[in-house]
Amino acid sequence: QVQLVESGGGSVQSGESLRLSCAGSGYVFSGNCMGWFRQVAGEEREGVVSIASDGSRTVAESARGRFTISLDDAKPTFYLQMNSLRTDDTGMYYCAAGCATWSDMVAGTEHMGYKNWGQGTQVNVSS
Repeated sequence: QVQLVESGGGSVQSGESLRLSCAGSGYVFSGNCMGWFRQVAGEEREGVVSIASDGSRTVAESARGRFTISLDDAKPTFYLQMNSLRTDDTGMYYCAAGCATWSDMVAGTEHMGYKNWGQGTQVNVSS
């Protein structure tokens, strides 16, 4: 089990920026799936930005042109740069890494296709 630790959340005003970090001690992110998710209280967790094992990226429509995912394998940490924040970006942000396998699915040790999840960091955007 890999421990992922998010940081960088906080309270900002609309139009401002934040950079979230997801640190995974001893983990090699390159070549693995990784992503950022947002969850609002009472709603389902939804994907924001992700990188597949082949390097392809998926960005939620609401995040396009504003959010960017990047990776520093030397640390190892990956990031979510969020620019031009809006009030509807408010939520708990979770990072996830490690592509789930069929065995993980059968064993029930995966969630939304990922093996490892962080504890979340709260982002509040006010108008």
